[in-house]
Amino acid sequence: MIEQALDEALAQCRLTRNEFSELLVRLLDYGVICRDESNVETLLYDRFQRCEQLIRDWIAPLGLRLQHDSRFQFIRVYPPGAEVPSMPDQDEPHHGGFRARLSQQEVAAILVLRVEYDKSLREGQVDDQGCVALTLEALELGLRNLLKMSLPDKLAERKQLLKKLRQLRLIQFNGDDSDTGAEALLRVRPTIAQFVSEAALSQLLESEPAVVEAVAEPAVQAAADTQAPATPKESKEEIQRITPASEEHSLFTDSQQ
Repeated sequence: MIEQALDEALAQCRLTRNEFSELLVRLLDYGVICRDESNVETLLYDRFQRCEQLIRDWIAPLGLRLQHDSRFQFIRVYPPGAEVPSMPDQDEPHHGGFRARLSQQEVAAILVLRVEYDKSLREGQVDDQGCVALTLEALELGLRNLLKMSLPDKLAERKQLLKKLRQLRLIQFNGDDSDTGAEALLRVRPTIAQFVSEAALSQLLESEPAVVEAVAEPAVQAAADTQAPATPKESKEEIQRITPASEEHSLFTDSQQ
């Protein structure tokens, strides 16, 4: 009965079961799809637009909620109990089993990205895709001024931090693996505005430096209930490989790194 209903719905969306499955698995594995990220995500985002209501209907019984920003063309899925911008909070208790954890360094960097994005937005320094340019030097300065922290000294740790921010679709970083110097340029996505709410940002900025860290982690973590796995820039030849090879990249992994 369910399969028959699904087949009828997919026929109306002009999709096959395999195409629907690829989209749903990718969304649950990565937690976010941005159309301009890669050829694969362009394909999947366009596919999503043909079956958005069907996707919503399938994930709703699991308590998952979907955010779709058609202006900046991204989709993010939130586990049960997560705080979602512009959506009412869920009343049912949840224990965080779906949630991924961010490190202290990741939380700090995300907060600074939000502050710098707002600053550029006020100054009108936003491109047509809603992104703002930011150097690593500016990110480092923001970390020092706001949180009395700095970027990791070790190259491998710095690369891992940038990789994580890209996985969360908060930045675009097209530099070479060795290009992590002060002049390296990032593009901060408009998704950062939904990742850290205005209320959380105001609370953080009004806090004393000594207590910012304590306030920052839960504020940012509330938005970090989904995570994207490590993924290289996909090419057209890789479109057939939609899902990641390792289960550790799943939305349901509770990373304690």
